[in-house]
Formats: sequence, structure tokens, C-alpha cells
Amino acid sequence: MKRVLPLILVAALCACSKGAQTAAANTAAETPAGQTAPAQAEPIKPVPAQLPEILARVNGEAIDKAEFEKAVAAIEGQNQAPVPPDQRDQIFRGVLDQIISYKLLIQEARARKIEVPEPEIEQRIGQIRVQFPSEDAFKQAISQQGVTIEQLRADARSEMQVSKMLQTETEGKIAVKPEQVDAFYKENPSQFQQGERVRASHILIAFPQGADAAAKQQARAKAEGVLKEVKAGKDFAGLAKQHSQDPGSAPNGGDLNFFGRGQMVGPFDEAAFKLAPGQTSDLVESQFGYHIIRLTAKEPATTVQLDEKVRAQVQQFLENQARQQVTQTLLESLKAKGKIEILI
Repeated sequence: MKRVLPLILVAALCACSKGAQTAAANTAAETPAGQTAPAQAEPIKPVPAQLPEILARVNGEAIDKAEFEKAVAAIEGQNQAPVPPDQRDQIFRGVLDQIISYKLLIQEARARKIEVPEPEIEQRIGQIRVQFPSEDAFKQAISQQGVTIEQLRADARSEMQVSKMLQTETEGKIAVKPEQVDAFYKENPSQFQQGERVRASHILIAFPQGADAAAKQQARAKAEGVLKEVKAGKDFAGLAKQHSQDPGSAPNGGDLNFFGRGQMVGPFDEAAFKLAPGQTSDLVESQFGYHIIRLTAKEPATTVQLDEKVRAQVQQFLENQARQQVTQTLLESLKAKGKIEILI
């Protein structure tokens, strides 16, 4: 029976994909001066261009081509880019290892007879269902993945069994003391540097992706008309609510809140950071359409102080690190005693 990729596995796989791209750089950066770097890892075994129908078996349970390709597609969707050809072997091996790890966790949770009450499963399905505008849209989305509602429930059950098992496994083992939070803050100053930020509102007059010159000209003419009204002193927020085609910000008068450099698309980012508070840009073209940008505030780069909010965030980060270590220890134990056959 095919399974939709569990949400916690998607997150793990996306982390794996990004980690694979930076692992070498991080290793070099973390080697203290004057010390010999560790020996290089063995070359990664190439992944065949044509994948077999079965890629691996975990205690006799097969990992097939369709399941693996769904995992890769999830990474590409999350990263909004295909796997780079020069990193294919590294990333594919990482994906396969993550699937193996997840199967081991599921098998162990079932062996421990972890139970999940039906109402909790229905609640989880409901959390997925409400992300769609209608019941029909929900059913169509899972159908496009080749998944039935029964399979979705089965996946939710497995995911929740694993979560409950890991919660039990880490219970009593995760305790971060205030002095550990203080030490992390002092030892990692670069992690608490906040770059220059601006707050802006915008009015977007959109054109479709791949629009021809005529469609772009039509959008530009409309944008120029709105810009003329802005320059005439009409209320910017009111014009944004009336004309902007950005559904996320238009109801808020075009307000995008604060953002740092690199968070917006290039032309928008460049234009916004050149403005002074209160200034309005001319038309700025991006792949989404024509923007009229008004800067409302600017904050200089600063060091984030260890206040109550930041302290709570650091504590959560350190707790998550500890949970990951406990989970990794469990996985190493399961791999050592399990039978894992990798067929590629």
C-alpha cells in the first residue's frame, strides 16, 4: 500500500537536502586553527541514473521507487528547485537514509504497541482538511497524490505513533538550565545579530507569469494610474485595499511588516532599502508585476538582547537539540540490531 509522505518526514528530508549542500563548508569552518582536519569521508557511492523498483529493505519491508521519488519531489517542492545534478548522489543517499530511519522508527513504535486513539487521528486529518477551501478541493488534492482517505489516516496513525514514542523516549532526559541558555548566548554572538530591517507597504498590479508585451503594458498602464493617485496625496492604504492584487497584504492596506535584506525578490528588495521612511518608489517591476512601495519605518542593525522572549527561544532550541540527540541514539541502536539492505 502506497503512503503519502508524512509531514515530519518532509521536514527531515528538506533539512537533509539543505545540509547536504553545506556539510563540507561547515566541517572546514568548525576545524579550530592549528588542528588537523579530520580525514575526508569516503567518496559517496553513485546512485544509478535508472532507479530499480526496490531501492532498499528495512527488516524485510521494501522501500520502492515510487516512495523514494515522492520524497525527492517533496524536497524539490519545499526548496522550489530541482536537485542540483552535481549533488544528486549526496542528496539521494541522504533521502534514502532518512526514509530508512523513519521506517525503523515506525517499526519500533509498532513493536512497542504504541496506541493512538481514533479521535486524535481524526483531529490530525481535520488539521490537514482545513488547509483547503472545500471538501472537494481536499479530496482532489489527496487524489492527485494517489492517496485515499484511508491511507491518509494510516499515515497519520504512523506519524503519531512515532511522535508518542519519541516523546516517551525523551521524557525526563531533556532539562536545559538557565546557565546553559546564558552560555549559549555568550558563546554564539553571531547568532544574535539582527541586520538592518525596513517596514514597507506596497500596491501590486500583477501580470501573469510568462506574460507577453501587451499584457505587461496593460498592467503597467494601470499601475501608472494608481501611482498618479498616490502622488496626488490619496490614502495609500485605501488605494492598496482597492487596487492591490497581492491577496496577502491588500486587506491590511498593503502592509508587509518588517523584513530584512534578501527576504523579498531582488528588485523589490533593492528599491525598498533605498527609500527613507515616508518615501514612495516609482514603479518597480518584478516577476509578479509592478509594485508601488512606500517605506514606513527603518531599523538599523543591532544585537538582539537576551530578554524573556529570546531566552525562551534559545531554551527551545537547546531542548530541540537534546531531543535530536536522544532520537539519534535510538536510531543508531535500531540500525545496529536491524537488517538493512541497500540495493543501489
